[in-house]
Amino acid sequence: MMDNFIELIGNFGFPIVVSAFLLIRIENRLNKINQNLIDLMKLIVREK
Repeated sequence: MMDNFIELIGNFGFPIVVSAFLLIRIENRLNKINQNLIDLMKLIVREK
């Protein structure tokens, strides 16, 4: 894993690799937040 990361830094540059890494991590969290909001909306509708 670390070898691939170092190779990517060499090929594309540090800022691009860090940006891509952060976008991938943020995407996963946004998907979790989205699912939680959907669940919350279902719960609110059921409580009415």
